[in-house]
Amino acid sequence: MVYVKWAIILVFWTFVAAVLHYTLPQTDIARVTDTYEKRIDPGENSWFWSVHDVGSDATTSNRDVFFIQTRRANGKVMVYRNEDTGWTWPPYFKVHSSNLQAEAADMKSTAEAPKWVAIRHYGWRNEFLSIFPNAVKIWQVDDPEARIIPWFNIIFLTVFAALVYAIWVRWRRFRQRRIDPMIEDVEDSFAAAGDALAEKRGRFRRWLDSWRS
Repeated sequence: MVYVKWAIILVFWTFVAAVLHYTLPQTDIARVTDTYEKRIDPGENSWFWSVHDVGSDATTSNRDVFFIQTRRANGKVMVYRNEDTGWTWPPYFKVHSSNLQAEAADMKSTAEAPKWVAIRHYGWRNEFLSIFPNAVKIWQVDDPEARIIPWFNIIFLTVFAALVYAIWVRWRRFRQRRIDPMIEDVEDSFAAAGDALAEKRGRFRRWLDSWRS
């Protein structure tokens, strides 16, 4: 049972960590190489696509999605989608995908004359599942080594850890006051019942022995 307990705890916190890693904002520094629009028909990966643009027809399954192509200082490429999130999850309340696409197009540059930009996004890039991180903000920076401090993530994770610790402390106190005594009483009752049963068996055996003698 101990292994099962720790397995459940490990699975739960792995799930929580995955949700936070997918949802919390991250920032990459790269240069925009191209922007384009592509018709998308979400299938098995529909969970990793946002909703239709705010105000558009939500009854159709396919739709046009903006994309931003980038290349980082180390030469690796990264492609971002640019979709509205509206009022759904995750709660970025993004409704300006068209404006963001115009900003990204205006920041395109070449390797000979690079223009470095910071791209704030959430989500993952997986080529096998054809999923892309969703860009939520873009702005120009001086160089590819510019330091972006994730203040929101630091504050959020600190508050989240404090909340989890507070809940754990209160649960531990509640368990020590209410649950542990009940468990001890049940264990004592079983122990007393076992002792009584053993005593009855002893008396019965002594009675049988007296008849045999």
